[in-house]
Amino acid sequence: MNSYDINLEKVPTHIAIIMDGNGRWAKSRFLPRTAGHKAGVEAIREVIKESQRLGVKHLTLYAFSTENWKRSIAEVSGIFKLLVTYVNSELKELVENNVKVTVLGDYRQIPSDAEKSLEKTLEATKNNTGLRFNIALNYGGRHEIVHAVQQAVSLARQGTLTPEAVDEALVDSLMYTAGQPPVDLIIRPSGEQRISNFLLWQGAYAEFVFMDVLWPDFTPGDLDRAIAEFQRRSRRFGGISS
Repeated sequence: MNSYDINLEKVPTHIAIIMDGNGRWAKSRFLPRTAGHKAGVEAIREVIKESQRLGVKHLTLYAFSTENWKRSIAEVSGIFKLLVTYVNSELKELVENNVKVTVLGDYRQIPSDAEKSLEKTLEATKNNTGLRFNIALNYGGRHEIVHAVQQAVSLARQGTLTPEAVDEALVDSLMYTAGQPPVDLIIRPSGEQRISNFLLWQGAYAEFVFMDVLWPDFTPGDLDRAIAEFQRRSRRFGGISS
């Protein structure tokens, strides 16, 4: 048993994390924002390992939102260069550890070198059966819902979908996370307390844990602490406690 007394039989099946605070971490050290993103990559590596150790089945990390394009060209470029570096350095270990990588979002709009690195990773890990590692990249919750509606309209035009057939299961099947369970726990480090257009559909009944630590300083112990908090909650899904 770990220091946070986690019940390994009740670990959240699907954990999502809003990786926030890279810029502030760098600023506090008088470094460029890209240095914060680079430091944040190290946190990703450790969180994946801890998730595997605890038996988490699905881990979703918010890497780049549809709104992040508003940032400076230098910062955006630096983020995608880091993505290529991360993929190149971690791919072998991801494959060996049976991690399956999935991208949530329209990643075909990102720079071509980053896109090629991602596709290499998706192909290399597609048959893995361990931890499902979702990278939310060029992702926005509202954009995802719009994309699902567009698919439904297309099916209707083809005559294969009637209004009566549209239910939650159908919509769920049109999301980027089709076939995956809903999110149990959403963690946001950095002290901010908002959802930022993240997993609006999948996180409808997720528990939220907000933490003051900046993402580059986020440790496996912080993940354990968030899970311990999750296990203290009473999840009623609109009902009442037994």
